[in-house]
Amino acid sequence: MTSLHEPSLFGALRGSDRILAAGAGGGFDVYAGLPLAFALMGPGKSVHLANLSFSTLDLIDVDDWCEPNLAAITPVTRGHDRYFPERTLARRLEAQGMDSTVYAFPRTGVRPLREAYRELVRRLDIDAVVLVDGGTDILMRGNESGVGTPEEDMTSLAAVAGVEVPVRLVTCAGFGIDAYHGVCHAHVRENLAALDRDGAYPGALTVIEWFRQDVERRARRSIPH
Repeated sequence: MTSLHEPSLFGALRGSDRILAAGAGGGFDVYAGLPLAFALMGPGKSVHLANLSFSTLDLIDVDDWCEPNLAAITPVTRGHDRYFPERTLARRLEAQGMDSTVYAFPRTGVRPLREAYRELVRRLDIDAVVLVDGGTDILMRGNESGVGTPEEDMTSLAAVAGVEVPVRLVTCAGFGIDAYHGVCHAHVRENLAALDRDGAYPGALTVIEWFRQDVERRARRSIPH
């Protein structure tokens, strides 16, 4: 049971000790999960990061592959210098003295992605998976006037739906940012209301401005020019 003293999202994760926050739609979605990941870190809880990757993972060393569709990205992993969000994040985490492994899934189909998630859950003994979407198109059902770019989100959603883990959640960061992809946010609200009627909506949280600006400054310093 939750209250004003504990947002429902944190209440749902209260009993979880080993949490995987995973970017669902590729690119920089894993960064959208950082506020939640940092908030959850504490005594008795470990939070691991993963991402559906748009990076050229063919360039990384064979030793960095845990499984055919699961790679462990570290600060020293080989790859493109100009675009490698997972390695950039790993380097930033290392600079902060934190666990610096970011797991990456190559773009593939639902079944191989599901097997990769199952392997990661097994390796890390995960008891909660939180899929993170940078935006809200993961909430689209397909009958809206505009659905954004949901292909990767839907692949991740379908993959994790078949993974046996006690807690599975979806979070969205950045309400409104999908408008340029044609998402009508009245439809987002309608879908959230439908989830709420089904008891499947753990509410909303606000990331305050100073935290967003701090994350942006750190990211810019980490991007090569």
